[in-house]
Amino acid sequence: MPVLFEAWGYALRHQDRFWRAVAIHAELSLLALAAAALLAIGTGILLSRHRRAAFVVVNAAAMGRTIPVLAILALLLPVLGIGFRPALVALILIAVPPILINTYVGLTEVDPAAIEAALGMGMASRDLLWRIELPLVAPVIFAGLRTSAVNVVASATLATFIGAGGLGDFIQAGIALNDAAQLLVGAVPVAAGAVLVDWGFGALEHLLTPRGLRLEAA
Repeated sequence: MPVLFEAWGYALRHQDRFWRAVAIHAELSLLALAAAALLAIGTGILLSRHRRAAFVVVNAAAMGRTIPVLAILALLLPVLGIGFRPALVALILIAVPPILINTYVGLTEVDPAAIEAALGMGMASRDLLWRIELPLVAPVIFAGLRTSAVNVVASATLATFIGAGGLGDFIQAGIALNDAAQLLVGAVPVAAGAVLVDWGFGALEHLLTPRGLRLEAA
């Protein structure tokens, strides 16, 4: 407990630096998740219509989930250099696979009877996507978003290793100086942010799940 008070005191003494790091961390996380969502959901929809190409892309995405963030940063370093941009690209790359896979799998597992009924009523393919398929798979997509969001918030700490800043600066400095208080100044907000993001997306996932499906799950 005393070390938490030390961390609190350190943060108060370095408020400008702390809030600047929080802002950078939040900006990296939000931009990465938004870009990944647009890219992955759009690609997932396209792949659900072109399943031959899906085998290659989805398996490549699944393999991409096994690559460590530091390895991605190292690969981007010679191409994009150091700073905010390579960190953002790396975070987008780690955020895409869960969203892409969940979107594709969700769309391909929509009940064929629901699709046939909609087509039988004369519904166009675009209306079918927006009014039937996406509402049914929204909880699955949000589950992917939830996983990606937590990964991004946690992994954004590694941006410090390529000079992008953020809360990882405190963690790196705390380890280098064997200063537990400084380490916690970075680690505690990241952990709290990951928990809040997980809770928030979990709540959205619950709200977007049709009531009938909630009853089935219960």
